[in-house]
Amino acid sequence: MADRTYRWLLVSLAVIGLAADQTSKYGVFKWLYKDGQFSDNSRTGNDHVVVPHWFKLIAQFDPDAPLCDCGFSALQTVSAPVMPRVNHGALFGLGGSHKGLANGIFAAVSVAAALAIVVWGTRPNTARERGLMAALGLILGGTIGNLYDRLVFGGVRDFLYFCVERDGRVVFDWPVFNVADCCLVVGAGLLLVQAVFVHPTAEESAVPEPATAVPEAPKV
Repeated sequence: MADRTYRWLLVSLAVIGLAADQTSKYGVFKWLYKDGQFSDNSRTGNDHVVVPHWFKLIAQFDPDAPLCDCGFSALQTVSAPVMPRVNHGALFGLGGSHKGLANGIFAAVSVAAALAIVVWGTRPNTARERGLMAALGLILGGTIGNLYDRLVFGGVRDFLYFCVERDGRVVFDWPVFNVADCCLVVGAGLLLVQAVFVHPTAEESAVPEPATAVPEAPKV
């Protein structure tokens, strides 16, 4: 009987994660552009409160940032005629103060990570682990989603914002993030659970015993 494989799960979750990430980014930034009529608070974008005093969608733009003189310009203006304000660093803004250098480094890391996941996912032992393939699929989808942003926009578009307010003041301010970041965090969590709590079954871990040699008939 052929070995069971979950490569389809890796591919499916990677495609779903990538599609959800890019659809949400383009959709939210297009919706909140509002023909360039920005709110008085930020003067560069708008927001939409989802849970009052807790969670909102936010889209900020950088009208002074030039569009690239390449084929990416059409992709840059799908949501708005101006460039979005992006995070040049990694998750939670890590390295964002160095902009171009940080974006280039994290783009290279993303390419290496995506290639490593693809190679890892093609191994027979890996493909038989459902939880591991699910984790790798989510990580791959999130990695490619943010890599797309780095290549097209020079940084990552973020729009999910947790900001707890009490009596008109902010008491908790979480860095803005996106769906790709969610895929990365959930995938990394599943990978940790897989590594710590999940062990190979007796059938998978059993080492086959060497076949007993059949004695030859005595020669006459």
